[in-house]
This record gives sequence, C-alpha cells and structure tokens, in this order.
Amino acid sequence: MATIPDSIVQAIRETSNIVLATHINPDGDALGSLLGLASVLEAMGKEVVRYLEEPVSHLYDFLPETQKVVNDLGSVQRFIEESGDDILAISLDCGDMQRLGQSGPWLMKTRPFVVIDHHKGNNGFGDLTWIEPHRSSTGEMIYDLACVLGQPLSRNAAVCLYTAILTDTGSFHYESTSAHTFEVASRLLECGVQPDKVAQSLYDNYTVGRLRLMQLVLATLETFYQDRIALLRVTRSMLGRTGTGLEDTENFINLARSIATVEVAVFFKETDNNMISVSLRAKGHCDVARVAARFGGGGHRNAAGFRQSGLDMDRLRDRLLPLLMQELES
Repeated sequence: MATIPDSIVQAIRETSNIVLATHINPDGDALGSLLGLASVLEAMGKEVVRYLEEPVSHLYDFLPETQKVVNDLGSVQRFIEESGDDILAISLDCGDMQRLGQSGPWLMKTRPFVVIDHHKGNNGFGDLTWIEPHRSSTGEMIYDLACVLGQPLSRNAAVCLYTAILTDTGSFHYESTSAHTFEVASRLLECGVQPDKVAQSLYDNYTVGRLRLMQLVLATLETFYQDRIALLRVTRSMLGRTGTGLEDTENFINLARSIATVEVAVFFKETDNNMISVSLRAKGHCDVARVAARFGGGGHRNAAGFRQSGLDMDRLRDRLLPLLMQELES
C-alpha cells in the first residue's frame, strides 16, 4: 500500500468542494484518473468540478461521465468563489504548472493546491504533493487513495482507473508495471470492468482518417545509428489533409518503438502555435527523461517528452540525435 501524505487525505476529507484538473492534451491516464477520482469524491458527498482546458478527445468518449467535464474556466471560477474557504484543487498526472495550460496560473491561486503524479521530473509545484515516480500510472495511485479513504469503487470509477493503467503501461508492457499494478487491475475487474470492452474501445476505434494519417506518418520514418533510433513526424498539413487532430496520433510512437533494433523512438508533432512537441520512448537502459530535461521537459526513464519553439524539425532532430546517442552509450 502506498504511503499517501496524511495532509492530502485530511484535506480531501475536510473539504466539500473540489476542482480536479490535469494536463493539456490529456492521455488515458490523465483523463481516467480525473474521472475516476471525481466518481470517488462524489460518492463521498463532495461537489466536484472536472475541468479540462479542451473538450474530451473522441478517443476517450467511451469513458463514463465524460459529459460532466467542464471546459469553461469562468464556471470553474464561479464555483471556487461560491465555495469560499471550503475549496480544494487537485492536479492529476501533471509534471509542472506549465502543463496545466493557459489556465494553470489561475487554477493555482486556489489554496490548498494538491499535486498527485508519477512523473520523475515533477518539481513539486503544489502546496501538498504526492509524487511516486516508480508507479505505473496516476490511475494506480488513485486506486490506492480510494482505499485509504475507505471508499468502494463504482463500476464507472473502475473503468476509468483501469483505462488509466492500461494506457500508461502500454497494455502492461512497460517496466513500471509491477505486481501491485496487476493486483490493482484484478481488483478493478472485480468491480465490474470488462477488459475486452475497454480494449476494444481503446484500440479498435480508428477512423478512416486516422489510418490515412498513420500512412503519412509512417512515410516519414527515419532511422539512425545502426537503426537504434527511429524518428517519425506529423505536421499540421498532414492533419489537414486527413481531417484529423493531434489526438489521432496517440500511440503512433509505438510503431517506431516496435522495430526490433530500435532502442529509442522519437515522435515530432507540429502544434498549432508553431511549437514542436517531442515524445521519446526507450527500451532497456536508456534514460530518455535525462535527455528531455536538457530541453526543459521530463518524464520517466523510458517515456518522456518536451516542447520546443524556434527550431524547425530538421534542426531540432540534429540537436537531439547526438544527445540520444550519448545516453545510449553511457
């Protein structure tokens, strides 16, 4: 069982109104953790606001209670103001304030501000923090929190947390998957999760546009250093041609990672603000989080990322590759 700070458990028990938030472009762990915790808190009688800066991606609209997600910051502000001192904000699966997006500075005015996360590079930016980098996912941590709070999980909450764990472990592929991870997954199945249904919703839901986008992305494949590093790219032009969004690129990096000789996979994504978002995935001993940190990013040893502006993809590639090779040889 996790060692959850008493201050966080006490704050949750003593507060009636809670705002939950997570990082921009939320993945399965971020969204599943947020929705799962919201269900737990509401079962305890709390008033909960599920805040996201953007609408829920169609990839995750199968998750229970996504319709309760709020995108309007103004309504969140009114909720906080009406709550007076009886308010708590919780950030989930978010490594730093910047990842909360444009609303981050405003959200952090809420006190106390709690951070629950499993990213190695988390700088502990909240008032109360619970950060465990060895964990498979934030969803696994939320399950333990529910146990400490003495709150049984509904089927809806269990589906959300199972989705969080499944996606952030790469379907139990990654080294952060522990015996406890499988134990939690087993308990979630006992709560009514049907693993085949979740897997079908996650992995058998491609649109024609997404497949065409995959075709374009695969055509950008480059390999380096005796095929030990593989790089893929997606541009705004590709998204426009296929009628897709950046959310449709989720898991594309694993296509590069799946090459037998590849030890590090890199995925460059051109965002709508002239920024390049870079995802890194590694096998074995390579610590891509250390490389990401050189560019102001972070993450885990085998899964990390960063964002960069002011460079085109070729120039950024030429800066990144020597650092990756150095890390591979260290």
